[in-house]
Amino acid sequence: MTEPDYASSLAEALLQINAIRLSPQKPFTWASGLKSPVYCDNRLLLSYPALRQIAIDGLVQIARDCGPIDAIAGVATAGIPHGMLLADRLNLPFIYVRSKAKEHGKGNQIEGAFTPGQHVLVVEDLISTGGSSLQAAQALQEAGLVIQAVTALFTYGFPESEQRFAEASIPLRTISNYSKVLQVSQEIGQITAAEADVMSTWYQDPRAWSDRFLHQPV
Repeated sequence: MTEPDYASSLAEALLQINAIRLSPQKPFTWASGLKSPVYCDNRLLLSYPALRQIAIDGLVQIARDCGPIDAIAGVATAGIPHGMLLADRLNLPFIYVRSKAKEHGKGNQIEGAFTPGQHVLVVEDLISTGGSSLQAAQALQEAGLVIQAVTALFTYGFPESEQRFAEASIPLRTISNYSKVLQVSQEIGQITAAEADVMSTWYQDPRAWSDRFLHQPV
């Protein structure tokens, strides 16, 4: 029996609700200041019950491939809802991890009940450079937890992020990715082949692409 193609299904769902927007002619400005022809906001998926099930189904498939899992750990804040939904589906404990410890109360960085030695699957919504996800995973490791993998709904697949995860010896598993989004967006007629070429050029060197766009004649 052929397994469902969650990568294509999720890519189409994200494009359908504009959680992923492609605009090669009028790029978006990222928080870093870089110009980009793509913008991703997976939080929109939470507002569509039928479509968010695609994401959870995909995460379940990944979880089953990751060996024994004792708990799900969401990365604050965007990974919390997807992680909680996954934990509920798998009937597993849920914890979440902040980028840094609270400065008040008990000063926790990790919230929820856990035991050192437990195997956890870390859930994020989006992987770009991978820095914040790895920071969260390493905080969990320092607390004595064993990271089976970091998983996310979507990754840009930048070589920088893949190298970071490899150097940290932490597996990265995602449902969908940038290449799949470009493929599906052409299949459903959202962008042309020429526009896809522009998007591919951006992916090869986002900073150089942004610089060229910012300095092109008006």
